[in-house]
Amino acid sequence: MRERASDLAGTNDGDIVHLWTIVVADMSKPPLRGKVAIVTGGSRGIGLAVAQALVAEGVQVAITGRSESHLSAARPLIEAAGPGAVETLRADVRTYAEVERAITATVARFGGLDILVNNAGVGVFADVAAMTPVQWAEVIDTNLTGVFNATHAALPHMQRRGGGFIINISSLAGKNPFADGAAYCASKAGLNAFSEALMQEVRYDNIRVSYVLPGSVSTAFSSGDAAKGADWKIAPEEVADVVLNLLRHDPRSLPSRVELRPSKPRK
Repeated sequence: MRERASDLAGTNDGDIVHLWTIVVADMSKPPLRGKVAIVTGGSRGIGLAVAQALVAEGVQVAITGRSESHLSAARPLIEAAGPGAVETLRADVRTYAEVERAITATVARFGGLDILVNNAGVGVFADVAAMTPVQWAEVIDTNLTGVFNATHAALPHMQRRGGGFIINISSLAGKNPFADGAAYCASKAGLNAFSEALMQEVRYDNIRVSYVLPGSVSTAFSSGDAAKGADWKIAPEEVADVVLNLLRHDPRSLPSRVELRPSKPRK
């Protein structure tokens, strides 16, 4: 090995001083380039940042969303992030047939499915007495049933592929409930339990499951103003970094749950 490196460096050129550069590739980390991913709720906020980060790594990425205008606006932003190909698909995760159709279309275009990021989520914040059954159903059906729908549709494709990775974007609200957040907190607590059970079910199919619990993130999700609190809140790109690190993690072990907090939250 050293003799070969010496030959490549040209050490027999008569010079006394040589600069040695050794590049070591970590072959234990799974390569991401060429993988196929689908990110639900990928047109804005955390989902958009995750899609951009994946494309920058050469991943072929499909995103879903309910709004055609948001999907159209997101596409050039994601394409500009890197070499990976991009597909945008309108789908409401609450409706199984729409999610299944989106995943089937992703597999048809890119030839398979390796990564599912369940990010789509909504929040309705009101006390239980004031919340309507329709509002409750919207939160639970999006944040929890939507994850089931996407996962159920994706699993057969991952099993045929010989493995995959499912990353669910949850929230610290799932373990730290608060007033006026009953529906949202319940949906995320359910998502945490779902993720733990799923992880145990599919681990021997070489399908890895992790869930990420961010604290306050600087998006338009709750306040409608992404700039509000940006000086102390988590940036969406920081959540995307966590997703990439999970995907790159040595498959010998699994960080199944990651909690991410602002370093200095508002007092």
